[in-house]
Amino acid sequence: MASVEKIHKTQRPAGLATILAIGTATPPNCLQQSTYSDYYFRVTRSEHKTELKQKFDRICKNSNIKKRYMILTEEMLKQHPNIGEHTAPSLNARQDFLVTEVPKLGKEAAAKAIKEWGQPMSKITHLIFCTSSGNDMPGADFQLTKLLGLNLNVKRYMIYQQGCYAGGTALRLAKDLAENNKGARVLAVCSESMSFAFRGPSENHIDNLVGQSLFGDGAAAVIVGSDVIPNIEKPLFQLVWTSQNIVPNSEEAVKLHLREDGLSFHVRKDVPHLIANNLDDVLVEAFQTLNISDYNSIFWVLHPGGRAIIDLIEEKFGLKPEKLQATRHILSEYGNIVSACPFFIMDEMRKKSKKRGLSTTGEGFEWGILFGFGPGLTIETVVLRSVML
Repeated sequence: MASVEKIHKTQRPAGLATILAIGTATPPNCLQQSTYSDYYFRVTRSEHKTELKQKFDRICKNSNIKKRYMILTEEMLKQHPNIGEHTAPSLNARQDFLVTEVPKLGKEAAAKAIKEWGQPMSKITHLIFCTSSGNDMPGADFQLTKLLGLNLNVKRYMIYQQGCYAGGTALRLAKDLAENNKGARVLAVCSESMSFAFRGPSENHIDNLVGQSLFGDGAAAVIVGSDVIPNIEKPLFQLVWTSQNIVPNSEEAVKLHLREDGLSFHVRKDVPHLIANNLDDVLVEAFQTLNISDYNSIFWVLHPGGRAIIDLIEEKFGLKPEKLQATRHILSEYGNIVSACPFFIMDEMRKKSKKRGLSTTGEGFEWGILFGFGPGLTIETVVLRSVML
């Protein structure tokens, strides 16, 4: 009889988990940031709040965002006016369309990733679905399995309500699955909609205005596997090392509460400083075995939590402007898409690298870092190794 050790060995691949394809999707409803203040105060029937609107105008102009995409349309708000109130029972209405639309948007991104991968859908062995938008049973992972037509024995993992760091969580889980199950091909999907947190303005909840100016809708998917099949699969980024850290004494810094009136968020002003001041130790731990201390010698996939976070991290670590160019581009073109952001940034990075004739998918650099930040405060970290183009 085969020994347990032999069985254990045959169940595991030899190679590193590697991203083999990326797909992204957005809803058709696109809103320009330059006119969003007018739109927002009109659809929430708040145009009489002129001083608050002036404040929101300034927030939008300073956001460095050009446009965002949203599932929620003006017609839907007319049908469900409570969603546009600051506090009015509206959870049922939000749930009714989100539990359908979030998996559908995820399917669009997943289909693009599968097409790029070029392999039969039947070879997907694991599915990770991540969202902070809507919550139902059976969950969005189950719905996506049906929408795509995945095998009924696909191994599913559902990540609900983790916020902006959860894209890193999904990659960490995908790495563990791919490196511990021989032949595994993991489809990880992040699909998000700000519709869960959309609400009208209030003089007593100014940080709500920041969120209304920042978040956008979108979905992204990656396929992850080890032991890449030569000449058939095309590797993009290897997932070398991962970690998750809670910033000390930060549990009150970012809070989100799901109530009858939807998801409300509260963000302290010191959040950018809390994040920036707690990255030093993470970076040292991530790169000490590689003897890397020059952070301009790596590529950066930084969650675009907002302009202030990006600016502060760039200043603190003396980063050249081009280091965070991909992050700023995604913030500008889509806003903060919560957990889907890192996938969008990696997609932008590898496409621009190829277009510019650079040597690797990581803007010509071999090593890179991926950071996700969210409630907790939680920092997700992934060390990436880019692939030669």
